Amino acid sequence: MKNTCLYYFLVLIGCLTLSSCKEEEYAIPTLKQELQNDVIKRTLGPNLVGMDIEFAYAMALPKSMGKLVSAEVEATIAGGESTYLESRSFYTNGSGEDVGIEVGSKSVNSGGKTTVTFTKDTSAATLRYFYRIPGAAKGKEVSFKFSAQASNGQSVSYSMGPYKVAEMDLVLDLDVVDSTKAFISIEDMAVYTAATAGANASKIDLVYLYRSIPNITFSHGLVAPSAKTYLPSVILPAGATRNTKVQKVWNLRDFHLARLQYGVYIDDLDFQQLNISTAPNYAINMRAEAGVWVETEDGKYRAYVYVNSVNNSGRSAKISIKRYQMK
Repeated sequence: MKNTCLYYFLVLIGCLTLSSCKEEEYAIPTLKQELQNDVIKRTLGPNLVGMDIEFAYAMALPKSMGKLVSAEVEATIAGGESTYLESRSFYTNGSGEDVGIEVGSKSVNSGGKTTVTFTKDTSAATLRYFYRIPGAAKGKEVSFKFSAQASNGQSVSYSMGPYKVAEMDLVLDLDVVDSTKAFISIEDMAVYTAATAGANASKIDLVYLYRSIPNITFSHGLVAPSAKTYLPSVILPAGATRNTKVQKVWNLRDFHLARLQYGVYIDDLDFQQLNISTAPNYAINMRAEAGVWVETEDGKYRAYVYVNSVNNSGRSAKISIKRYQMK
């Protein structure tokens, strides 16, 4: 009798389970009779001063209810000069290409607000917003309020953020040339020539050089001024003595520095957790798409120097730098 009751109980549970798993029939959503909007953030990775945060802002209402009048984005920290809201609405065609159609006037910035007034009779649009991160936002959080207005008097808004802006600094595409433009200052994020290095000698952290020595693999090098052994025939400016820690890295193609397809980003946290206390003070045989972690002698700065390209015949290279201030 006990087993019989258990059987009926299990059958009942099974029936209830089957009933609860029954798929509901799909129904086409009912079109809302109102102005609606939505936003997606298109950029990934850390937010750096001087770079853009990009959004796509979509807004629409039923055609019978009117047309779009204006769209606006308000940032809690005013963006840089090149902040703008696209006056074109984009769609993706069958080939996967984004196609823009002009629907409004050129955007106008006023304080933290960026506004587009629609000039085409349209009831739906997707505008892209490019917020150029200003120096004032460094290390802070920034938020955005997107809004749209329709000819029937309706308005909508959508909030995004907050987003943290990194403490890091970034400089791209510095040319370094053996024996001439070869003296690199992490503190200044700059490269000095032989003529100008003397006035900045105490801030020289690395020397770029190229050597083709028989039976020795040397080629392109980034070497601390104190590593005299690895600076053959290099004449240092008086006072250039820093003993910089340098750790060579392969295959760390930070997206901001390399601008290649790899979705890898160096963030503030990477610098904070970096430990190269036992690293040498030189890196030779550098190649394109390689890089070095760097820590200045006084421990004030950590950096990642990425080699964008090298030119053996020109005895030169192009480098980009991310830097984080520790003190």
